[in-house]
Amino acid sequence: MSELVKVTREGAVALVTLDRQENLNALDRDLLEALDTVFRDLARDSGLGAVVLTGAGKAFVAGADIRAMAGMDPAEAQEFSQFGQGVFDRIAAFPRPVIAAVNGFALGGGCELALACDLRIGSDRAKLGQPEVNLGVTPGFGGTQRLARLLGPSKAKLLLFTGEVVAADRALALGMLDEVVPGDDLLAHCMALAARIAGKGPLAVSRCKALVDAGLDTTLTQGQFQEAEAFAGLFATADQKEGMAAFLEKRPAVFRGR
Repeated sequence: MSELVKVTREGAVALVTLDRQENLNALDRDLLEALDTVFRDLARDSGLGAVVLTGAGKAFVAGADIRAMAGMDPAEAQEFSQFGQGVFDRIAAFPRPVIAAVNGFALGGGCELALACDLRIGSDRAKLGQPEVNLGVTPGFGGTQRLARLLGPSKAKLLLFTGEVVAADRALALGMLDEVVPGDDLLAHCMALAARIAGKGPLAVSRCKALVDAGLDTTLTQGQFQEAEAFAGLFATADQKEGMAAFLEKRPAVFRGR
């Protein structure tokens, strides 16, 4: 496994840490490839319930590596953009919940990486933004699309047009972060949240994630039809039998993901 992305395991929760501290975890090709490999491997782990993604040191991810991008021609820039989008799409479509523990700077590609996660919990020292216009370019890893879906078009355009970097409290008010906690408590808080999620019915949690994401690109009628199909399908699982029996018997459920 690459030294650029470290993975540790606590029960059913994987902690994924980007570790390119000397560059504030800036995303170059090597780091993106290592991150892609990690999530490919984790997707095959049937015992995994949730993932926490963070950065080593004082940054989540300070952005894409400008030094690596500066000399690119248009064809190289498009390939880099599409590769990064593919990596982030893999994280967005990961079959279990992914929680971004935003411990510091999450700018440009770092903000886009956080946006690809299901939940974003920020340290009170976190700073987020899409400042690409300051470099004469647009976001390239999905920022214009995911930010608008999360915040609505007007708020997204305000941040994209100005390149403003916002502190944790404003990011929370805008909806870029779901919670803000003291920096020293961030990782423990996120790991506890991930463990709580991992203790629920894993098939049901995965279906919830898929249904919400699919519903963003369809009509309410079609989304509700897909929900009814998923609801019905889970009645053929052992987890549904166990969950409802445990409720009626007033005991904790023991889910096995089948």
